[in-house]
Amino acid sequence: MERLNQLKQKLHQICPELELLEQEPMSRHTTFRVGGPVSFMAVPRTTKQAAAAVQVAAEEGIVPVFLGNGSNLLVPDHGLDAFVIKTVNGLCEISVDGTRIVAGSGVLLSRLAVAARDHSLTGLEFAHGIPGSLGGAVTMNAGAYDGEMSQIVAAVTYLDTSGRIETTDQFDFSYRHSAFQHGGRLILEAELRLQTGDQPSIRARMEDLMERRKSKQPLEWPSAGSTFKRPQGFFAAALIDQCGLKGLTVGGAQVSEKHAGFIVNKGGATCADILKLMDLVKEKVFEQTGVALEPEVKLLG
Repeated sequence: MERLNQLKQKLHQICPELELLEQEPMSRHTTFRVGGPVSFMAVPRTTKQAAAAVQVAAEEGIVPVFLGNGSNLLVPDHGLDAFVIKTVNGLCEISVDGTRIVAGSGVLLSRLAVAARDHSLTGLEFAHGIPGSLGGAVTMNAGAYDGEMSQIVAAVTYLDTSGRIETTDQFDFSYRHSAFQHGGRLILEAELRLQTGDQPSIRARMEDLMERRKSKQPLEWPSAGSTFKRPQGFFAAALIDQCGLKGLTVGGAQVSEKHAGFIVNKGGATCADILKLMDLVKEKVFEQTGVALEPEVKLLG
């Protein structure tokens, strides 16, 4: 706690315009709408502010937690004694040049897909309904409907652990994985390479995918999207459904009755409820099918 206090004082001196929040409830920053308070959060609006946050944290020996839209996260009910740097609400500029888009890590994928459509660029339609930010999507190689970030990311600019700006075209992408999941690098922006397309066709594709999401996914309830990764040779939702687990409930958490791959917050769910339900699902699926499910949702702390 003392180091966090020193961090706060230094950031106030070095970067007084940087928004700082103390004891901030993480339930406000995750799509599950659960999670206790984090000790200290910075919300940089510019690269300079982000660099200051990372540099001062390094000087104090603090490893920051990087947060986008919180669409793939669980945070303990008791909260975290940690320093969080949130890029959504800042780092949100978009630049389009031909078939090249450069966007800040805090840009929501939905907004980015619309920008691509409005410039008659195809390749981002799959991302329109994903509730994450660009930085988070690159970090986990987010994907849906046969599309994923690895297909379109050309370069990533980031802050290294000391706050220096670097650019790379080496990502180590695989299923729901990238090199940015390790090493404490804060993504600042990404360059995407798309293709020229027909705007009406792009619009129609986006509308079709959104209708499919609305009809099949429980978008009316807070969740983190797909709770489990796709096991090799199987689909997690099909296995969970096959085991008769739709509607299984722990406290305020429930295996969605609409889509078995989602655990949803039906009202008042806690992180503990969700974790217990995830464990029950994994246990029952393994007992009945021999398949070990791996969480796609990340638990902080």
